[in-house]
Amino acid sequence: MVKQLRAARTRQALVLAAAEIFAADGYALSSLPTISRRAGVSAGALHFHFPSKEALATEVESAARRAVEQLVADRRPSAATALHLLVTVTREVLAAVAADVVVRAGFKLSVDPSRKNGTGFGCWWSAWVCEELLRAQHAGELADGVSPDRVAAVIVAATLGFEVLGAADRDRIPPRHVEQFWSLVLPQLAAHGDQFASVTPPGSRPRADSAPTGRSPV
Repeated sequence: MVKQLRAARTRQALVLAAAEIFAADGYALSSLPTISRRAGVSAGALHFHFPSKEALATEVESAARRAVEQLVADRRPSAATALHLLVTVTREVLAAVAADVVVRAGFKLSVDPSRKNGTGFGCWWSAWVCEELLRAQHAGELADGVSPDRVAAVIVAATLGFEVLGAADRDRIPPRHVEQFWSLVLPQLAAHGDQFASVTPPGSRPRADSAPTGRSPV
């Protein structure tokens, strides 16, 4: 039992150290010796748990996915609509990118061009966003002519773009940028004004005189 607990702690330390190195230096410039030193773990112990750098990167992505899946599970019961859940989760995922190095590294690894198989977490996030938009469409929450696939691509690109824009700053993503994004996108998505109000946080809803007069296909 003691050995199992020690092994679990060692593995956790390695994942956290790897996330810190991957987030800071990227996949290509990261090395297993650097990660083992950061974790305070011997090279032999690292290879016992993870035979390669790719195995470590895959586990970091998996840990990031589990963190976001838990966030979704926590928020789903209180979400009034699929759009409400999508906005809430997107906002909190971006907050997690700022606060949680594992989530931050997961997003970075998922789009790192130096990896051959680095699509796990990014593909899951894209699929989840699209699934929620399809739920919104089936529930009549989306405006006519809105394409869930196209909107999902915009939201996923924005998620990754906010992380990149804030990469040099520990504060990462100013909340107002996220709210401004949704204040621009939501009027094009929501089928009814009351839905729009229900998913938009106080202070981020555009003024009546600045609201668009019509919706363009999204």
